[in-house]
Amino acid sequence: MRRTGEADDIMSVNESIYTVEDLVIDLYAPTVSVRAVDGASFHVNAGETVAIVGESGSGKTVMTLGPLGLLPEGVAVDMRGSVHIEGDRNLLSMDSTALSELRGRHFGVIFQDPMSALNPMLKIGPQLATQARRFAGLSRDAAERDAVSLLARLGIPDPELRYHCYPHEMSGGMLQRSMIALALSARPKILIADEPTTALDATVQAQILDLIRHIQRDSGIAVILITHDIGSVSSVAHRVVVLYAGQVAEEGSVMDVLTQPMHPYTCGLLASVPDFRSESTGAATEIPGMPPTQITIEPGCRFAERCNQAEPSCSVHRPQLRAVPGADPSHRVACPVVLRRMGVAHA
Repeated sequence: MRRTGEADDIMSVNESIYTVEDLVIDLYAPTVSVRAVDGASFHVNAGETVAIVGESGSGKTVMTLGPLGLLPEGVAVDMRGSVHIEGDRNLLSMDSTALSELRGRHFGVIFQDPMSALNPMLKIGPQLATQARRFAGLSRDAAERDAVSLLARLGIPDPELRYHCYPHEMSGGMLQRSMIALALSARPKILIADEPTTALDATVQAQILDLIRHIQRDSGIAVILITHDIGSVSSVAHRVVVLYAGQVAEEGSVMDVLTQPMHPYTCGLLASVPDFRSESTGAATEIPGMPPTQITIEPGCRFAERCNQAEPSCSVHRPQLRAVPGADPSHRVACPVVLRRMGVAHA
């Protein structure tokens, strides 16, 4: 694993391929409503990997998959703001038919649980070939050859044999590799990896993350990596977006955010990862308290009740992302206390 900041495979690309601005997502169940995402903004440049990190329940998956129409059924959704790919029309204004076509041609998704994403009644290979025929325009024979080749490139042994296997006949690691193959089979422009190492042992987790890094480097595809494990992104991501209770707390390059964290929440996430930034053997520390339910929309900073630097005004005024003085302009933090100490006025 490379050290944080090593950039042998990082592309210097400034062209935004995916842009989210002031996204608000409210989820409605019969007896309760939750503001899962509250005014979040971020972008993904062509050819880079952006990691969306935060505790479970922070809104990472909803923020990323919601605009694509991939939230669970049975929950009413209200979305506001704008989400654009390559400057095209707002995804939030598309009907289900247009959105389905866009998903297939522009987005590939690696879901947390491949057993629920892959059709258990169909063999692995035909599922890949169907995607390639529909969205990449390949013939039947070409799609079959492409599926076998894709399985081989993703490190699945005996790909010709595995082409004819059902999902239940494969190990967890091979299933996740097959899920990645399915996500790539339509030649998408953006690959979304939603907690791709969940339920895998440590060795396989490292292999999957390394595989995603190599895919990004070799193909130039843009990648959005959703994870609660901030320590895992150092070898994969170019930039990091830290999400807390539906709001962006901090964003910047992987070097800036992981080695010079500014927001108290980011510092807490890093402190919870043992031995991430030092040679010490000290125990990891937990962030005190629990995240807010987001059922009631309170003013001010969502992290204030758990923050050891909070001031009375933090519970009144909503923090805005501001550039960190002396750092790369892309390094921004939403904490007026930290910014004021650094000489930055905060609106």
